[in-house]
Amino acid sequence: MANLTLYGLKNCDTCKKAMSELDKAGHDVAMVDIRADTDLASKVPQWLKAVGPDALVNKRSTTWRGLSEAEKAAVEQGKAEKLLIANPTLIKRPVIETGADVHVGWTKDVQAVF
Repeated sequence: MANLTLYGLKNCDTCKKAMSELDKAGHDVAMVDIRADTDLASKVPQWLKAVGPDALVNKRSTTWRGLSEAEKAAVEQGKAEKLLIANPTLIKRPVIETGADVHVGWTKDVQAVF
């Protein structure tokens, strides 16, 4: 099975579920804390290029609700990079890297890949 890197938060239920299911499926998964252990300045641009801001920005998060209208408008205009780097909890989780591909969230579509 593939070596996977899962970027998320240790206390995130969705991240825990994804880790558990990937582990059960026989994947070698490394969990990386998106707040403490991730170089977001290098990762966020890669993720945005791979999946786009609509997939990467968590618009249902408390962080999103706390943004100003100007900040939300900037995201809508494709200027999400600086905001995501400054606010890691604004990133939809988990972000799973397979080496070649990037998958965001733990939806049925993402689960079907693994």
